[in-house]
Amino acid sequence: MNVREICLNILIDVHSKGAYSNYTINKYIKENIKIKDENLIREIVYGVIENRLYLDYIISKLSSIKVEKIQPPILDILRMGVYQMAFMDKIPDRAAVNESVNLSKKYGHKGISGFVNGVLRNFSRNKEKLMVVEVSNSVDYISIKYSYPKWIIRRWINEFGYEFTEKLCISNNSKPKLNIRVNRLKTNREELSDKLSSYGYIVYNTRYAKDGIIVENPIRITEREEFQQGCFTIQDESSMLVGQIANPKEGSLVMDLCSAPGGKATHIAEIMENKGKVISRDIYEHKLRLIKENSNRLGINIIETEIFDALKVDNTMVGKADYCIIDAPCSGLGIIRRRPDIKWNRKEEDIKELVRMQKAILNNAKKYVKPGGIIVYSTCTIGKEENLDVVMDFLKANKNFSLLGFGELLDSLENIETGNKGYVQLFPHIHGTDGFFIARIIKKNG
Repeated sequence: MNVREICLNILIDVHSKGAYSNYTINKYIKENIKIKDENLIREIVYGVIENRLYLDYIISKLSSIKVEKIQPPILDILRMGVYQMAFMDKIPDRAAVNESVNLSKKYGHKGISGFVNGVLRNFSRNKEKLMVVEVSNSVDYISIKYSYPKWIIRRWINEFGYEFTEKLCISNNSKPKLNIRVNRLKTNREELSDKLSSYGYIVYNTRYAKDGIIVENPIRITEREEFQQGCFTIQDESSMLVGQIANPKEGSLVMDLCSAPGGKATHIAEIMENKGKVISRDIYEHKLRLIKENSNRLGINIIETEIFDALKVDNTMVGKADYCIIDAPCSGLGIIRRRPDIKWNRKEEDIKELVRMQKAILNNAKKYVKPGGIIVYSTCTIGKEENLDVVMDFLKANKNFSLLGFGELLDSLENIETGNKGYVQLFPHIHGTDGFFIARIIKKNG
């Protein structure tokens, strides 16, 4: 299989079988593949998924067959061809056309290659004109131009406004930087930065997180001995802030109710200097295994994993926890830049059910914390309905809980002044992080 055929097979799995893009890419990329080929695969696959609606809009102008009637593998071949010609300057148009035609001969019915050749050559000749989005409605324009379902755009415009929404979409369609979290049990940020720089990596500190490093050129970074030895783990800065804002003391008992794959639990254990206990819970055994594997690599032995549904109450733990971490199930609309397939897999009607679950888990967590105990509620999404509204509804119904400011725990309060009030909403285009919400809630004494 050549590079473009690998891309096509990944896209078929994602679009036709509902597979997750990140897992599918890793499945198809073999150990002996060249770095430049791996990078090309990632660029084409993520580019097509990110821009799917826009690519279909262009194809619809060129095709005599309606887009929804085109055989799925052929449609993905056309999307790949148009994407390469529209967005990838280093690939000559003729190469993109020829590769697409060859794939269509293998994956389509007899004679379809002529159709593919005609569509793509026509696009190559009239590229600038065909790339213009010609619609008058603002929701339709952003939806097509940046490839988002209309329901997401409508929600964001209603909540944030048109200009904000467009900037958010542009940022979500850009390639995110790799963030790594320093394991303070084994090293420190300065020491690890110096070591990575000596290998030729371009590194600099995260803006808000005390343990974060941004790596500009992270080629095969997980093959370095520092990763194998547990000196760092891969985690976005926004996720690092959960442990930082919780700020657990050594010897504490922490319950992480929706823990897998364990990034926040391991960070909390590191902050506690590996002293105390972290109970990491999830409903899937294979996900709990990931937590154990990560803990072992990082040199952490205070994490206990348990299968338990956060929607149920564990009466044996009532009033025992110093800290309770809720990384709640959510719509995931804050991590679209890393997982572009989310915007196609998620439905608007999902949100009401997610809010119900979020509120139920928060109501269970309140039972576990001691007086003076802390709950940290977080999601990887944006929008008040799953975030601030959930927290404020909880506080209205539970007068013995209140928000607790955490501005002093952050390296910077730039654009997140609400940290002093006890919550923060992060956005990719403003903060350079994933879209993320965090609130710190304290149970009052007495």
